[in-house]
Amino acid sequence: MARPRVFISSTYYDLKNIRADLERFIRERGYEPVLNERGNIPYGSDERLEEYCYKEIELCDILISIIGGRYGNQSGEKDYSISQKELKTALDLGRPIYIFIEKNVLAEHRTYEKNKEVKDFQCVAVDDMRIYKFLDEVLALPFNNPIAPFETSGDISKYLQEQWSGLFQRLLRETSRQKEVHLLEDMKSMISTLKQLVTFLTSEKTKGDLAIRDILLSNHPIFEQLRKLLKVPYRIFFTNLDEFNSWISQRGFDPVKEEHWDDPKAMEWGRSRKNVFTLLKISKKVFEKNGKLRIYTPEEWDSDLVTVATSKIPPKDTGDELPPF
Repeated sequence: MARPRVFISSTYYDLKNIRADLERFIRERGYEPVLNERGNIPYGSDERLEEYCYKEIELCDILISIIGGRYGNQSGEKDYSISQKELKTALDLGRPIYIFIEKNVLAEHRTYEKNKEVKDFQCVAVDDMRIYKFLDEVLALPFNNPIAPFETSGDISKYLQEQWSGLFQRLLRETSRQKEVHLLEDMKSMISTLKQLVTFLTSEKTKGDLAIRDILLSNHPIFEQLRKLLKVPYRIFFTNLDEFNSWISQRGFDPVKEEHWDDPKAMEWGRSRKNVFTLLKISKKVFEKNGKLRIYTPEEWDSDLVTVATSKIPPKDTGDELPPF
């Protein structure tokens, strides 16, 4: 069963106990914590080690950012530490983020705001003024990025427990509503199809069979299933296998040679993107022997005729390690 992957981002030495407590808290809830000091991040030799941290965030579902008094290691991007760049990466990817700021750091930040132009202003809670400059950016973030102060790991755990419980309750409600929405969408689609049938059969009685075929083809169940499985934002349409191959190649998929198919009755196409391999299988029953798309009514269609599976591509083992930061 797939488990949510939670990336813990912070400096290491000053917050290692909090990181350990959070790792235990996340694991106890059945989620997968991702921490660089636990070897959860695979490193290669093609790029700077920190880049593999940012790539791992792409494969995580949630990021927890803990901001304390240490700046940490400098990233390759000017004016940002590695942990700060991790937060910026998650923001750019649109991942759900929970930001926790040490209470004494947050308190002194208010003093910094009033004295940032003072030349000899001395900070006590942080080891680098750039932490407060970064906090200016964090506190200016748009809504839907929760920010909370903390003193202990218990403060963070309690906050996350309440947040995740609320999200689970909302998910249950939305799941119930989605069933109603899907039912309405199906009804709208059926009504639209019926209207087209009436129009065609009334105006072209002599071409009734051809009209019905055209309507069923334009509303073929495979189009909607592919759109959902591959997350395609636009309407899909093809009439034969050649047109499908042309379209799927534009989505980055390559045909798998027949001798490598898992099942001789199902054609395969594969795509590698962002360390994830996607395998698309379509039963030969979907197409006629001459390559034309076989007509199916919604009642005749079997969703198992088209399947999509994804798997993570294992990185090369180079033996490189990223020092804690």
